Amino acid sequence: MPISKTFATWLIAMSLLLSTSPLFAQDSTQKSANEPPNIIYIMTDDHATQMMSAYDDSRAETPNLDRIGQEGIRFRNSFCTNALCAPARAVLLTGKYSHKNGQLMNGPKFDGSQQTFPKMLQRAGYQTAVVGKWHLGSAPTGFDYWNVLPGQGVYRNPVLIEMGESKRHQGYVTDIITDLAMDWLRNRDQQKPFALLYHHKAPHAQFVPALKHESLFTEADVPFPATYHDDYSKRAAPVQKATNRLVPDFIKKWTAWGQRFRKESPGDLQGDELRNWMYQQYVKDYKRIMVSVDENVGRLLDFLDETGLTENTIVIYTSDNGMFVGDHYMYDKRFVYEEALRVPLVIRYPKGIIAGSVTDAFSLNVDYAPTILDFAGVPIPSDMQGRSLRPILEGKTPSDWRRSFYYHYYERPGSHNVARHYAVRTERYKLIHYYSNDWGGEPAWELVDLQNDPHEYQNIYNSPEHQAVVADLKAELNQLREELEVPAE
Repeated sequence: MPISKTFATWLIAMSLLLSTSPLFAQDSTQKSANEPPNIIYIMTDDHATQMMSAYDDSRAETPNLDRIGQEGIRFRNSFCTNALCAPARAVLLTGKYSHKNGQLMNGPKFDGSQQTFPKMLQRAGYQTAVVGKWHLGSAPTGFDYWNVLPGQGVYRNPVLIEMGESKRHQGYVTDIITDLAMDWLRNRDQQKPFALLYHHKAPHAQFVPALKHESLFTEADVPFPATYHDDYSKRAAPVQKATNRLVPDFIKKWTAWGQRFRKESPGDLQGDELRNWMYQQYVKDYKRIMVSVDENVGRLLDFLDETGLTENTIVIYTSDNGMFVGDHYMYDKRFVYEEALRVPLVIRYPKGIIAGSVTDAFSLNVDYAPTILDFAGVPIPSDMQGRSLRPILEGKTPSDWRRSFYYHYYERPGSHNVARHYAVRTERYKLIHYYSNDWGGEPAWELVDLQNDPHEYQNIYNSPEHQAVVADLKAELNQLREELEVPAE
């Protein structure tokens, strides 16, 4: 029997009414609330907290990186557990300390057969990808797509390995990595949630800026860090013996840079004039490279806005470790001193994090894997040694949150001559133990009072009035080593 025009009009009107009713809106809202979040994990290489303007604007301007924290949360106390490239990446993937995941240092290949959070996300229905720096020797596993630099890679016209095939790209590496990441996002399976590891080579030495940024910061000197004139006279012997100073060590290590700087040096500079000139070249090249990183992260954030992905995407920005950018007149990282130990950490998730949040809670890079799994609704394995940051991101810091943590640097002294060491860091103190057979002396200890000596100038380990503190910290150190099942030295 034919439907009358009047009845058809009524049906259309009722369907429109029902589709906009609170009942239907609640169903839609509920579906959105239960939708697994997408994840973009952004990691730079050797980005110092003191060179990100959200933390310290005296030497750096990073508006796009800062934006992630402004629209989400910024961690004031975020740290790595082994300040070296490959170990930090293995910690990210496994949620385990170096001694548990097997990646103690640079060089050996990562055991990709072990449990990692990307593999667990895959099993939970996520599409996964890693683009950019990998630096783990073995081929990536747990990723539907991977396109990574071989080793450290190069800044200009780099080769990347796409799913096993090497391809040379024309241009600047930071731009290229971003282009590849956005291409993958455009072409992904849009029926699945995704997890993208977007990893930059920058700002790892040797610093080679993009051509368009080569002349930046030439008109004025960059301020010197507060610790620039540190003479190490009150430090443990292994620190005094390290060879990680800008002059003469940096010029000797980086031959190409040394030749360039000697060629560009204005006259026969000596002493403080040479030191200061060298610092300016170093810090300005570092800043130039970070301008490219900041611009490209901005491009990615704009892309998320334009494609409607912002609301349901967790964006994490951090670095594999910190860096000495002339701090203590050092370069590189490795030491457990604050500039190398600390890492920037900002996280944005409009659906779950209040914009402009700030926390003083201790976070570690071993926490990233469990945090990502927690938000993805994947059970966190009991053998992961980190802890989900989700309660902190949601403004509910647990009462039993950590107030101390363990650090361990395993690589034998090389050109930097940094002795292996392990440490406990609390809210106020840092107790460090240096391996005796790495520097030719007896076992060396350092105690630093971060409250009274925030620049870590003075070793007070042998101070009579601090022996009770030493005893307490040794007990804490031993307890952490036992809990984490750290093998004996």
